[in-house]
Parts: sequence; C-alpha cells; structure tokens
Amino acid sequence: MALARVVTFDGVDDARIKEMQQQSSSGERPEGVPATEFMLLHDPAAGKAVAVLFFDSEDDYRKGDEALNAMPAGETPGERTSVAKFDVALRMTV
Repeated sequence: MALARVVTFDGVDDARIKEMQQQSSSGERPEGVPATEFMLLHDPAAGKAVAVLFFDSEDDYRKGDEALNAMPAGETPGERTSVAKFDVALRMTV
C-alpha cells in the first residue's frame, strides 16, 4: 500500500510559490527522497500551503522522511506547522 507524507506550512506567499515553480521546472528531485509524486497546494489569501508526497513503500517513506526532516528551512515553502503520515486508501486521476 502506498503512503503519503502530508506537511502543512504557514507564511507562504506568492513569491515563494513562483520561486519553487521555477526550481521544479529543472526536473531535479531532492536527494534521498524516493517519492513517486509530489503535490503542493497553496491558499494565497491565508498564506498557507500543504505538501503531499507519495511513496510506494514503508522503506521509501522512511528514507524520504529522514531526508526531508534534514532539509534546511530555506528549502521549504514556509514555516512547517505539521507533518503527518497517511495510508493512501484511494487514488485516481479523472
């Protein structure tokens, strides 16, 4: 079963989102993060963001969690307010 790492951030402005979009266009993945998919949701009015990373296995999740926890604060969207682990119960593209 796939797993998701869901992280919430405060203090995320449009400029930071644009910067992250430009960085992601290079296609480089964060080192040590074997995620299969990454999604970033942004509420510009509230200055909040939610990052969701999907992993295929518990081992991949553990590796990714360790690498992301060691990441410098300047590489995140904003101030991290929570991290949660979820089983992916349903996933579909419509």
